[in-house]
Amino acid sequence: MALTNVTLSGWTLDNPIIPASGTFGYGYEFAELYDINCLGTFSFKGTTKDPRFGNETPRIAETPAGMLNAVGLQNPGVDNVIREELPKLKQCFSKKVIANVSGFSLDEYCYTCEKLDRQEQVGLLEVNISCPNVHGGGMSFGTSPESAAEVTREVKKVTTKPVYIKLSPNVTDIVQIAKACQDAGADGISLINTLLGMKIDLRKRKPLLANTTGGLSGSAIFPVAVRMVWQVYQAVDIPIIGMGGVSSAEDVLEIMMAGATAVQIGAANLTDPYICRDIVTKLPGLLDQYGIHDIKEIIGGAHR
Repeated sequence: MALTNVTLSGWTLDNPIIPASGTFGYGYEFAELYDINCLGTFSFKGTTKDPRFGNETPRIAETPAGMLNAVGLQNPGVDNVIREELPKLKQCFSKKVIANVSGFSLDEYCYTCEKLDRQEQVGLLEVNISCPNVHGGGMSFGTSPESAAEVTREVKKVTTKPVYIKLSPNVTDIVQIAKACQDAGADGISLINTLLGMKIDLRKRKPLLANTTGGLSGSAIFPVAVRMVWQVYQAVDIPIIGMGGVSSAEDVLEIMMAGATAVQIGAANLTDPYICRDIVTKLPGLLDQYGIHDIKEIIGGAHR
């Protein structure tokens, strides 16, 4: 049987399948359905310094081949995550997890990352720089190489574990931003986050989402994710966690061939809560079908 283990910055995962942040809660919710220890790991719900209620409703809308969300980072805040969520998770998940961190200022990013870095259950930090910078006019930290690099440098100063920067696709040149993060000390890159979109309610003649716009996810964005992973792989020498519309074992192989070392699955969890388990189960047979003896062989394989 083919080998499925991969390594992210010295951390070996049994397989590359990782439920994406915001679609898997803090894990124990899915543990009621199946043994989540079959996963490589998972990225828990985006966590901020302070508790957040999130945006007004409606904040979810279905679209052809995807969905829009404008949840607004609803979460209990880092202190509650450490005190309540991680102990509950430990009862059902024996592996380390990815801590997804969001913030609205450099101080917030550093505060939250430093706290989560100390937690034994955390294997690496995934820093989402798609958040509005309250000290920069509301523009996302991830919209320029300079601001992305600044977040990376500051977070690295207060952490000891690997730091992966999660990039927004809503930029002119994602390659330059990825390179800036690498130069500033990032241990890896996660991409892509959601694409900005909107939907209009024909009866009400106004935007369906209370927030007007939201993040488009689902299979509609998969080709964009493959293209961006391909481009970033050519430009950086650090691992990439690929995501964006992945919904099958075949998609996993495709985005890994584009350059991803591991793969996150997001929106598909919301339509089929067993999707990650089923992909993990199918993966070895699919590798055998394509004559792949070790999944690590295919990382960036389409470039060779």
